[in-house]
Amino acid sequence: MKSFFKYLLASVVGVMVAMVIIFFIFMGIISVMIASTDRTTVIRPNTLLHLELDKTVYDRSSKDPFDSFDPFSMSLRSSLGLNEILENINKAKEDENIDGIFLEISIPSAGIATLGEIREALEDFRESGKFIIASSDLYSQPAYYLASIADKVYLTPSGGIAFQGLRTEIMFFKNALDRLGIDPQIVRHGEFKSAVEPFMQDRMSPENREQIMTYISSIWEHMLEKISESRGIDVTRLNAYASGLTIRNDQRALEYGFVDGLKYRHEVINELKELTGIEEDEDLKTVSLPKYANVPGKREFKRFPSDKVAVVYAQGTINVGEGGQQMIGSDKISRALREARLDKNVKAIVFRVNSGGGSALASEVIWREVKEAAKEKVVIASMGDLAASGGYYIVAAADKIVAHPQTLTGSIGVFGMLPNTGQFFEEKLGITFDVAKTNEHADLGSIFRPMTPTEREFIRDGIEDIYRLFVERVSEGRGMEESMVNEIAQGRVWSGANALEIGLIDEFGGMERAIEIAIEDAGLEEYRIVSLPVLKDPFERIMDQFTSGIRERIIRKELGESFRYYDMLQQVMQMEGVQARLPFEITVY
Repeated sequence: MKSFFKYLLASVVGVMVAMVIIFFIFMGIISVMIASTDRTTVIRPNTLLHLELDKTVYDRSSKDPFDSFDPFSMSLRSSLGLNEILENINKAKEDENIDGIFLEISIPSAGIATLGEIREALEDFRESGKFIIASSDLYSQPAYYLASIADKVYLTPSGGIAFQGLRTEIMFFKNALDRLGIDPQIVRHGEFKSAVEPFMQDRMSPENREQIMTYISSIWEHMLEKISESRGIDVTRLNAYASGLTIRNDQRALEYGFVDGLKYRHEVINELKELTGIEEDEDLKTVSLPKYANVPGKREFKRFPSDKVAVVYAQGTINVGEGGQQMIGSDKISRALREARLDKNVKAIVFRVNSGGGSALASEVIWREVKEAAKEKVVIASMGDLAASGGYYIVAAADKIVAHPQTLTGSIGVFGMLPNTGQFFEEKLGITFDVAKTNEHADLGSIFRPMTPTEREFIRDGIEDIYRLFVERVSEGRGMEESMVNEIAQGRVWSGANALEIGLIDEFGGMERAIEIAIEDAGLEEYRIVSLPVLKDPFERIMDQFTSGIRERIIRKELGESFRYYDMLQQVMQMEGVQARLPFEITVY
């Protein structure tokens, strides 16, 4: 027995020692990786900025090296936020060592409005006299929309271009819920508020189809106009090509002027060498966006400015609490807005929102902080790919609202959903529930029984109260009569182009334009940009990667493209209270 305990103790000590050694080795590896990312990149003359968008593009990049650490591959994933992509394109425009941009993009992981902001930055880059060359084996529609700005667009022989128009596809769960014996019990305000339609119908309502056709047609028209300007192809012809599936192979793409040539990658590389004065037997000099981010930019001001413009980033579903990296928590965002308001050196605030909405209560909490900030300082709202429902609610009090023509916005409406799963548990699983209560409605909110008429009326009154408050907030912020707001509300979704026409936004533009307006309106001459909320401590981020990140990565790997449907269901399951959110997830292909 003594020998057993001796060996057991020795084993425990051995495991502990091994874990300590592994920990220090692990930290050593990370330290080396971090050191490598911190090195200043030196750019030699005749270099090309190599632009790829194969990673998900969020609004804000993280300076935290742990944020891009992948514990599975023990490597740092190269990723940038939109803010840094735009900053680097602008920096390259002024960099005498950068001759041009080599754009390689196939299926970008970015929203269409985000791509629109990048496209505008590339257009500005071209106006400096430098060139852009685009090349790909396959262009998706968003990829081609972006690539069409290039001086030359090349396609790999036997490659293709997707060009058939836009669609919105919705998954409906009603029949599945009926078979399971689950009644979603929905209360909503707004004939266009279709966020709950997948749970109560098996196809789009006429109102939903009408709003979808309005905004996807607007987005498609904008894409065609930009492609037409760049490629010299009439919009009517572009539409005809899409309807007839004309661009069905590489030869058709060349014949109809979509590309300038069919070239393999090495042939494009040789052309880039000629353009940059590199000998054929030498390597092409390129720098990736992540590495170029380490190149110091020119100092705009001689001294360190004390005045600041605070950019507050809010991206994801709106919920009560702290939220997360890609989730808007009312506590965290309100705290960031309050911090900017109380900082005497912050002269203007840009509130960057990319959200389809979420909790109505959380939206109201954030709205109040925006309202308080606007009383003291210039507050400019910048909309990303979407700022709809609760996402629009939280920007309504801003002095000015700026959006891209392809931004999805509006969806001014409210709904509540309380599933009744009693039949499912009893008939499918043989499980029943009983309750003892002091008052008739003490178990209001139970998911194991249907609502009574009195309870449904109680919830409906709450929905109506929140809707009226939503309309009031928009009316006050936009200087519109409540009756006018109500006409364009009812949960209807609009594109940014539509939103300008009906007064929901003030002008077109991206994040950079919003910052320009903030600087102008605050009358600033020398300033610096600060980003809020402050990002998590690096060690907190790496622990997040090992905990919550592991489960998501495993599920994402198994489900592939179907992961987005799983993610949508998870968001529905996490809903609490009355919701003000976009009808569905929208992806442009």
